[in-house]
Amino acid sequence: MQTMSRPNRQYWGTLALGTGIGAVYLIGFVIGGRPLDGVIALAIMVGFSGAMYLVARRSETVRGLLDRRDERITAIDLRATAVTALAMIAVVLVGFVVDIARGGSGWPWYLIGAVGGLAYIAAVAVFRIRG
Repeated sequence: MQTMSRPNRQYWGTLALGTGIGAVYLIGFVIGGRPLDGVIALAIMVGFSGAMYLVARRSETVRGLLDRRDERITAIDLRATAVTALAMIAVVLVGFVVDIARGGSGWPWYLIGAVGGLAYIAAVAVFRIRG
C-alpha cells in the first residue's frame, strides 16, 4: 500500500469544507441560543474532516472517494449514493404517512419529498439533454 507524499487540493478542500459546515452549524446554534451545542457540532465536523484527511493517507478507498480519479471507486460511490437515496425516500414516505395517520399535515415530510421528486425530474431532464 502506497502512502501519499504530498496532499493535494481535494484533501485540503475536504478539511476546509467540513470546517466551514461546522462553522455554519455553530452560527445556527448560537442564533438558536445553544452555543455549547454549536461548539460540539463544530468539533464533530472538524474532527470528522480531519479523520478523513488522515485516513486518506492510508486507505485507497477513502483516497479514491476524495480525489475521484479511480473509476471503480467512483462507481461504488455512485451505487452507495443511490442506496442512500432509496433509504431516505423510504423514511420520508413512512414519515409522511405516519404524520397524516396521526392527524398531522405531513409537514415537513411532504416538502422534503416534493423537493426530492423535483430534483430527480430536473436531473433526469438535464442528463437526458446532455447526453
